[in-house]
Amino acid sequence: MKETVPSSRPAEAETSAAKPVFAILTIDDDVQLFRGNRTNFTDLLATGERMGFISYVVTVRNLKPSRPRVIGYTFHSGEDMWVKSWFPRPDIVYNRIPQREDERQPYVRKKLAALAKHPNLVLFNRRFFNKWSLFKWVRTSRSTRRYVPETRRLTGRAVLTGLLKRHPLVYLKPVRGKAGVGIMTVRVQPEKHLPYRLQIQEEKGTRTYHCATLPKLWSRVHRQTQSAGEPYIAQQGITLAAASGRPFDLRALVQKNQFGQWELTGIGARVAGNTSITTHVPRGGYIDDPEKLLASVFGQEKARHMFEKVKDTALKLARQIERSSKTRMGEMSMDLGVDTLGQVWFFEANSKPMKFDEPHIRSKSLERIFQYSLYLYRKTQQKRGVKFG
Repeated sequence: MKETVPSSRPAEAETSAAKPVFAILTIDDDVQLFRGNRTNFTDLLATGERMGFISYVVTVRNLKPSRPRVIGYTFHSGEDMWVKSWFPRPDIVYNRIPQREDERQPYVRKKLAALAKHPNLVLFNRRFFNKWSLFKWVRTSRSTRRYVPETRRLTGRAVLTGLLKRHPLVYLKPVRGKAGVGIMTVRVQPEKHLPYRLQIQEEKGTRTYHCATLPKLWSRVHRQTQSAGEPYIAQQGITLAAASGRPFDLRALVQKNQFGQWELTGIGARVAGNTSITTHVPRGGYIDDPEKLLASVFGQEKARHMFEKVKDTALKLARQIERSSKTRMGEMSMDLGVDTLGQVWFFEANSKPMKFDEPHIRSKSLERIFQYSLYLYRKTQQKRGVKFG
């Protein structure tokens, strides 16, 4: 794929004011003009065109909502290149700023706040989630709190000691972590000479330490949290159901549909790698069929009921998270687990879901983005007195 090239030719979109205008928001880049998953962006633009939208990629600096036109980028597949051009101001803005540190920059936060208040456009998925906030939100509702493992802020040794007294396995997670880097597990093995086993997931593998005492364990944990430079949470470890000795968890994608209601788009399963403490595929994990895995552990009939329970749980959680976040959400992915007794647990949610590799989930997820965007567009147009046939 060729790098982005500027073009002075006008976007075809400028003459089609009747179409809804959809912008994928990302961050500027000095080398390649904008950041983000370009494959995902090209898939979105192609889906938008097919569904009757004017779609383009726009950067935070170029999106000036007070102006009728903005500079954006579109992909010309015949020439295999990104083209820079003028587009109409968007009706709908879909936030795909790829990194937390980008989203935390003052000028980006200021722009996102302005977009959220703007009367002539609608922004959704305004910000990344914070793990501690997520667990607080889910715990505030009686209908969802039972899905949350015991979770505390890791403020000192006493927090870790208390959890280890109640749970033989504890996870320690950075609140803004990504792809599992920096996650630690502590397992208590009282029969061993060095009873505390600490594992730390790093960029290129997992490091294991064996500690004789809690002070020594805490010293190593504290060193890791200090080097990470961000707060951690401590969480009850769950013994997940396992297939052929490998634990697996479930990744659900929930999105708003054409009626503005949460709907399950799909569920995939991620099976842990041999030495990994998480189920991330880049760490040796692999993708499998969730119903097949559940049936291999619990039997066909129980697995069917369990799968329905997982779907229902995902929707309950999505509604509660959006309500508590006080921002407009259009989609989120979430990591759920089923333990060896069949209990469903909530581990994490992501407001910027990565692409699902399962083709049937992927194609439906792209369409849902524009179905929901059309719902938002019609709602704002109706407020202005525009009628739809």
